[in-house]
Amino acid sequence: MLKFLLRRLANSIVLVAIATSLAYFLAAATLHPRSNFEGRNPPPPPAVVDARLNELNLNDKTPIVHRYTRWVKGVLHGDFGETWDGVSVNAEMGRRIGVSLRLLLIATILGGVLGVLAGAWGAIRQYHVSDHAITLLSFVILSTPVFVLAVVLEIAAVGFNNAVGAKVFEYTGEFTPGLSGGFWAHLGDRLQHLVLPSLTLILAEIAIFSRYQRNAMLDVLGSDFVRTALAKGLPRRTALLKHALRTALIPSATLFAYNFGLLLVGATFTEKIFGWHGMGEWFVQTIQASDTNAVAAITLIVAIFILIASFLQDIVVALLDPRVRVN
Repeated sequence: MLKFLLRRLANSIVLVAIATSLAYFLAAATLHPRSNFEGRNPPPPPAVVDARLNELNLNDKTPIVHRYTRWVKGVLHGDFGETWDGVSVNAEMGRRIGVSLRLLLIATILGGVLGVLAGAWGAIRQYHVSDHAITLLSFVILSTPVFVLAVVLEIAAVGFNNAVGAKVFEYTGEFTPGLSGGFWAHLGDRLQHLVLPSLTLILAEIAIFSRYQRNAMLDVLGSDFVRTALAKGLPRRTALLKHALRTALIPSATLFAYNFGLLLVGATFTEKIFGWHGMGEWFVQTIQASDTNAVAAITLIVAIFILIASFLQDIVVALLDPRVRVN
């Protein structure tokens, strides 16, 4: 098992390096940081602009390979460079990465667990009312774009707050600026702001995982080893949990790593709509500002996130499937 995991980790690291390099070359070839300076009134002298762009390693007159080499050397020393306006990419990323991780971790854990449970329950109760209800709700959510779902939840929160005459749900920002009170007051305020954006991503995750888990569970329930276990007198609950569910979890675990990339896209829309200043919002801003260094740095961090998700998926699959450990 250890050999298998190390081999997969090495492959993932190579893929991260390739993806980040391609993203840097694409950004360096298509984005134009010079326009941020030339758009000023009055525009700075060309020599001043060139000197500043050289300092930031953003000069389009410098060969891309030279810029890439300089950027990689900085990354290997833990320095992602500066944005076009001279802000440290490390500092900005450090501020925003925690914001995004709050949404991503909550949505991944709760959405994945609840989706698996809903899918397994739907398979066990096939064609019952609960199965039809889960299927209907899942397809409604799947057919609704994330940004539409976020807006609907926001409207519903406003209506609920007006109905009860209190601000139960907060729908703008990560916290209330200038809030007075102690630790518990600030904690409660952050939780109020966290509910709606987290719920947006959680619902999408539940819908996706419930469909995959239901199909996988139905395939396993008809397998010979499950029928044999029941025929030998094994309690139905034990047969379902120990044999059926464990085997049916393998496809969902494989889906986890691939779905994590889609979750990052959904988080981008969610952050913009609810006013969370995370990595997704920053990524949109850096593209608009033609900021090559920041775009490449964000791509690297996202690739690392997906690498970690893929590695965790490999561990889970290896624990669930003995054949992986043997090979």
